[in-house]
Amino acid sequence: MNQEEKTKIEERIMDVLKTVYDPEIPVNIWDLGMIYKVDLQEDGMVDLDMTFTAPSCPAADFILEDVRTKVESVDGVKGANVNLVFDPAWDQSMMSEEARVELGFD
Repeated sequence: MNQEEKTKIEERIMDVLKTVYDPEIPVNIWDLGMIYKVDLQEDGMVDLDMTFTAPSCPAADFILEDVRTKVESVDGVKGANVNLVFDPAWDQSMMSEEARVELGFD
């Protein structure tokens, strides 16, 4: 895949990540800053590092599966490895401006 194709696929990945929500928070995981890395390989595999707002998130399994399923649905993606990481620890500064406004932090 050339750089233009890779960029378009990465944009579509970001778009689908914006459709994933923690059921307890009315903001998507992308704007919450829970996605740390999206690495699209030449073979179409995606390595994704993400975290949760708290290590004991009760919806963790649901969210991880939703991320994997939606990323794998993007044309050009062959598969997704979703890695749950807690370093660095998530904090409110990682949220987008829109998320902070939506949640009343600004």
